[in-house]
Amino acid sequence: MNFNFLSPVSDMVLAHNELLSQQALGRKLRIHSKRNGLPDLEGVGIAIIGVLENRNDSNYIGEEFQINEIRKSLYALFPGSWTTIVADLGDINKGETVEDTYFALKTTLAILINKQIIPIIIGGSQDLTYANYRAYDAIIPMVNVVNVDCKFDLGDSTKPIKNNSFVGKIILDKPYNLFNYATVGYQTYFNSQEEIDLMDKLYFESYRLGQISKDITLVEPVLRDANIVSIDLNSVKSSEVSLNQKYSPNGFDGKEICAISRYAGISNKVSSIGIYEYSPSKDDEITSMLIAQIIWYFIEGVNFRVKDDDFTNENNYQKYITLVDDQELIFYKSNKTGRWWIEIPFLTEVNNKLKRHTLLPCMHQDYLDACNNIVPDRWYKAFQKNCI
Repeated sequence: MNFNFLSPVSDMVLAHNELLSQQALGRKLRIHSKRNGLPDLEGVGIAIIGVLENRNDSNYIGEEFQINEIRKSLYALFPGSWTTIVADLGDINKGETVEDTYFALKTTLAILINKQIIPIIIGGSQDLTYANYRAYDAIIPMVNVVNVDCKFDLGDSTKPIKNNSFVGKIILDKPYNLFNYATVGYQTYFNSQEEIDLMDKLYFESYRLGQISKDITLVEPVLRDANIVSIDLNSVKSSEVSLNQKYSPNGFDGKEICAISRYAGISNKVSSIGIYEYSPSKDDEITSMLIAQIIWYFIEGVNFRVKDDDFTNENNYQKYITLVDDQELIFYKSNKTGRWWIEIPFLTEVNNKLKRHTLLPCMHQDYLDACNNIVPDRWYKAFQKNCI
């Protein structure tokens, strides 16, 4: 197995780990170390990877990047009653060029995803999401990306890729594998009107910070439909992080960002997650602890996954049919979890790759809205994308 790109976890972190309680998470991980090499991946469900690349940060000024503090915070936490085995595979160092780092990340992720191991990427700049997306080229025909961010990061795709423009590259670069892109927690004043209009025109989903803060459960169906989740730490408000990390007085609080991470973990479809835009600093304990807790909640979520999306057996679900403006909408509700889906009708004359996208996760509220003759927004956007 080609994991040549991975360098071991630093001896300093491992020495720190030796001092922890036997019950601590760090003592239960399979860790890539200089002494023992790569751990056995047999039975591993989740793998942590650091990517020490931040050169495409639009504010990059040559500073070094490391995630030792995050590891120390994470290792010191206590696991829940988990059955999933977690490995820490160490770091992908900066390549000669950023493209080399992308290649190393893409190759490593493709191996893990094919082995049904969920990678948790702790990264520098968020443009690494592009390499994460490209890892799926030979794995699945269409990919859904959810970006937890205060900005859309569409940018100008004619210019070189940066951490604030990588989504434009994802949309326009071949092969075209992106089906849906959703931004969770965007703040209007950080986004140009052109970008907001483009999100609408492409029938992509966007959820404002205020919407989500009012009702955090709105993100659950969006994450249930995601393959890739990318979290930008700048979506967290300044009061929750250390001096170097401060970005905006508004944003998610620690509890909200951890809840979002747990929803991502519970999703049966999420097969990779990345946490980006970490800025190490001397007074860093608070940010590294927050990231450690975001990772903890994701692992917790994965341990609570329930296979509730098998609709071949009629005993597993209830089916509801409503009419909205002469359009028949068909809803399914899982008997196991009470989660809801809505069927997207297929246009037979359209050549599309989406045979497996027939069912779209939704909320009970969408069904209630449909009963009151209101077309659910997610259904409308997915239907329009099918027509394009």
